Amino acid sequence: MRHADGTATAVFLLFFVLVTVMGFLASRWRRAEDAAHLHEWGLGGRNFGTWVTWFLLGGDLYTAYTFVAVPAAVYAVGAAGFFAVPYTVIAYPLVFLFLPRLWSVSRVHGYVTPADFVRGRYGSRGLSVAVALTGILATMPYIALQLVGIQAVLDTLGVGGSGNWFVRDLPLFVAFGVLAAYTYSAGLRAPALIAFVKDALVYVVIVVAVVYIPLRLGGYGSVFAAAARKFAAPGPHGGPGGSLLLGAPGQWTYATLAFGSALALFMYPHTVTGVLASGSRGTVRRNMAILPAYSLVLGLLALLGFLAIAAGVGAGVPGFNSQLAVPQLFAQMFPSWFTGVAFAAIGIGALVPAAIMSIAAANLFTRNVYREFLKPDATPAEETRVAKLASLLVKVGALAFVLVMDKQAAINFQLLGGLWILQTALALVAGLFTRWFHRWALLAGWAVGMAYGTWTAWGIASPATKHFGGNSAEVPGLGETGYVGLTAFVLNLAVAAVLTPALRALRAPEGADETARADYSAEAGDGTVERAPQPAAAH
Repeated sequence: MRHADGTATAVFLLFFVLVTVMGFLASRWRRAEDAAHLHEWGLGGRNFGTWVTWFLLGGDLYTAYTFVAVPAAVYAVGAAGFFAVPYTVIAYPLVFLFLPRLWSVSRVHGYVTPADFVRGRYGSRGLSVAVALTGILATMPYIALQLVGIQAVLDTLGVGGSGNWFVRDLPLFVAFGVLAAYTYSAGLRAPALIAFVKDALVYVVIVVAVVYIPLRLGGYGSVFAAAARKFAAPGPHGGPGGSLLLGAPGQWTYATLAFGSALALFMYPHTVTGVLASGSRGTVRRNMAILPAYSLVLGLLALLGFLAIAAGVGAGVPGFNSQLAVPQLFAQMFPSWFTGVAFAAIGIGALVPAAIMSIAAANLFTRNVYREFLKPDATPAEETRVAKLASLLVKVGALAFVLVMDKQAAINFQLLGGLWILQTALALVAGLFTRWFHRWALLAGWAVGMAYGTWTAWGIASPATKHFGGNSAEVPGLGETGYVGLTAFVLNLAVAAVLTPALRALRAPEGADETARADYSAEAGDGTVERAPQPAAAH
């Protein structure tokens, strides 16, 4: 066990106490007109402006896992780890086309979740619950990885006991308890307020790191030379350990992974939650224009992987966990007080998205499972109460996942979550522009994509695990290795496109569409209502 750094720990705790106080005070910030409605607790009252939304979405998308995993991938394999940078660059122009439409129709009809929209557009409870359960399933390991990020910081700080499991993980329990308490109390307002501190810390830490650390290491020339030497040496399992430039064999994998990840990014329930919390359609459009500033920060963040190599982090340590590369780099290169600031950025970077994710999952359960199937006559106050309890259960499940399973399993399941959530894209995005697809065809396409993707991922082995060991496999018929999630999505689309005319020829029931053309371009106040979707007549 590491000895605790008193100064770094004190600074870390100072920021942790600060955001805890802010989290509880958030219930008084932009006080709800009627806190008994789910859109007040789960969407912050739908009135966040441009800057609040920008910080909220930034805190939502760029998480502690991003802070740890992106440079860890660069540390481990080099250029291939940069795929996260182009996928965010690709994502924003794509979502600029459809997120304002989703915001408008959701505002008019009171939709709180993406599954609410699918339910209203297609009149299908089956398709709606498929989207909802997929969202919950994909979100759970994502929350778990935020706790893994906190755990990595605590381990590097040397905080925690070395005795029984409870004493060892007590600091993690405390962080979890605080997160659960202020999320239950303030809902989405808590992470929205804390996101200001989180994003400010992230920007400061990264800018300082990419300037200060290279100066100590002899400049970027020395940094890249050290990385080149590491990747030229044989890896632990034979062959090159990585590369500074992406070779031809990996380009297809890189491109499909970047594109598929871009399609999936705003399918996650927590990102949709951040968008629907915006106060206007213009706010959504402006944020899609200015959020790429985070992509610049992401590129700088990825460079930390090379800096860790040059600093000798993990050198000569058999089986070194690359997920610890950045925390150990900060502990090794920064003075103690700034190490505490850097670790606070990672820790708070876990609390903000974990809160939003748990709220988004709770919204899905409450609206699209509890109200739809268990209690259709639930009052708004009961919906809110159930959502609060569901958010607690989601966080408990994520904590149990971290404590019971190893960290590699958490990473593997998060990769699988991206594959799963991508299969909801067709129903959601296509529905914003056309009603051509038949609801049963979309459900069949979703099922095929989920089955193919999960089965293929199960068969991928890695040195660390026998199953779910990666997210790339040979693309049938092409002979190239590509992202499994994108291949599954193509199958999903093909099945839906083939079955739609067949089902229409058989006169299969279409389902009622409760939306109108004007709903997709409505602004705030244009016929806005806050209500739950009405039960569909047909499944």
